[in-house]
Amino acid sequence: MNDKDYEKIDITIKSNTKDIFAFTKLVPDRIKRIEKASNEPLTEDPINDLAQKLHPIRQHLKIDQIIDNTKSTKTFRLISDFERGTEQLAYFRAGQYLSLKVEINDEWITRPYSISSSPKESLEGFYDITMKKEEDDGFLTPYIWENWKVGTKVISSGPEGFMYYEPLRDKKHILGLAGGSGITPFRSIAKAIAEGEIDAKLTLMYGCSDEDDIIFFDELKQLEKENLDKIKVVIVLSCEEVTLKGCETGFLTAELIDKYADVSNSSLFICGPQIMYEFVEKELERFNLPPKQIRREAFGEIKNISAFSGFPKDKIDKNFKITVHIGGMIKEVPAKSTESVLVALERAKLAPPSKCRSGECGFCRSLLLDGDAYISPISDWRRDADKKFNYIHTCSSYPISDLELIIPRKQHRDF
Repeated sequence: MNDKDYEKIDITIKSNTKDIFAFTKLVPDRIKRIEKASNEPLTEDPINDLAQKLHPIRQHLKIDQIIDNTKSTKTFRLISDFERGTEQLAYFRAGQYLSLKVEINDEWITRPYSISSSPKESLEGFYDITMKKEEDDGFLTPYIWENWKVGTKVISSGPEGFMYYEPLRDKKHILGLAGGSGITPFRSIAKAIAEGEIDAKLTLMYGCSDEDDIIFFDELKQLEKENLDKIKVVIVLSCEEVTLKGCETGFLTAELIDKYADVSNSSLFICGPQIMYEFVEKELERFNLPPKQIRREAFGEIKNISAFSGFPKDKIDKNFKITVHIGGMIKEVPAKSTESVLVALERAKLAPPSKCRSGECGFCRSLLLDGDAYISPISDWRRDADKKFNYIHTCSSYPISDLELIIPRKQHRDF
């Protein structure tokens, strides 16, 4: 909407008295409608049906196609598994992720993976999940890489996460800062802008350490070419030898960011490995941006928790035990101070609840009855009430003594 459109609008504002008087009629009018309503029971519930389609507890999917993107990256195309009860895929907002639940050697593991396809393509029947195989990966991504084939059945959450464009909150220009496999949600956002799903402009700055391993390079450049007024793609290479023309070299520094974007008039979306977050956030301090102007993708558990200044140095690599209450079951499990409580529960094959693994979603919220846990300072998304009454998110909590905690039974069974 432009200034001329505003000139055409004729707005009539009632007085406060009339507005209050209209409110007094609300309840009586509702009573009259109820009295006139049929006494026949409702046989359909379209609102709850729609809510379940948009926010399913779980989705049953299967692999329809596997695409080799680069020497270290694959895209798994997932479709509905009708035989197991998922008739259609849940719609999502570009930038969200799916939490996949995979069984390995009788142990259930969950990991979040960004959706790299567009929301429109979910209506066409598929999600794309793009995975990069790193040397320091845990065991889930390598397992998926080696074992998933066309036809493999997959269990997934509904779409999750908060790194999406919201016109009521965000500015009309998105500055995307991506590193490595962190490009995946930006492919979704760029496609959604090109398809008219998002009314905003995108400047995407994509840092890579290897010019032969740039994910979606041709596709992103084609989107830029076809949408010159909306999409700008800047490749930033940190490798020693660079032959690719038209790219920047080095890292995503404040100077480079300032060269391509008016940061104060942009909403910043950041996605990449933990080391990239740590670097970029220091660079962004120069711009003194309010927190609401920066969106971060959930990047999983902290890998070097003992490096934080608040972590007690005398507890590094110490072993403790966790007493876990789930319903009527009580079990003791071993735990290591530098690994999250969630990892300890998973190793004990308790199949604990989790989705984002970044302290963000609260799905692993549990009550700490006794003991001390170190809470990751960059992953503590708990409400103030939870802090007061000793609830923790197991994915962002690290035992620094023996612990006793309760996992809500219903939450444990969900997903």
